[in-house]
Amino acid sequence: MSVSVSVTARRVAAAAVAAAAAVGAFALPASAADHDHGRWHRSYREHVLISDVQSRPSARYDHSRRPLNREWVEVTNEGRRSVDLDGWTLSDEDGNRYTFRHYRLDGRATVRVHTGIGRDSESDLYQDRRYSVWDRDHDTATLRDDRGRVVDTASWGDDDRDHRDHRSYRGHRDGGWHGRHH
Repeated sequence: MSVSVSVTARRVAAAAVAAAAAVGAFALPASAADHDHGRWHRSYREHVLISDVQSRPSARYDHSRRPLNREWVEVTNEGRRSVDLDGWTLSDEDGNRYTFRHYRLDGRATVRVHTGIGRDSESDLYQDRRYSVWDRDHDTATLRDDRGRVVDTASWGDDDRDHRDHRSYRGHRDGGWHGRHH
């Protein structure tokens, strides 16, 4: 009888080890995928930023396309890997929002998002608006990912207690810009 109990105990133990191994095999990839996704998420948040802004170049309101296309926000991917911007948004303080559709920003690349009407390309996207979005005196550009999380912001003008005319700023990451960012 002790031989049969010993054989049964070994079979039960072997079955438990096999079941644990099977559960571990399925759980590990899911856990690893979550970890990899989290690492990717942190990675793009560290590397995608608003790198430059050109607000309304003229106080004159003009309905032609040309002045509106001189109003833009640049988004730069400083990382090596491309980032899928599909569903990401770029918005101003007044609630105007541009949504990136089917656009992948290559590593170490910049895309300029123009306010006016034009034909999208790899380096230039157009909001196709007929009116100015970015206020000349002060405004904040906010870049959000497809889950609505703030990736970066850029602010300029009177709200920053700097009354100089800032039509554009460049490189807030290198200390050349005075505004707020996340």
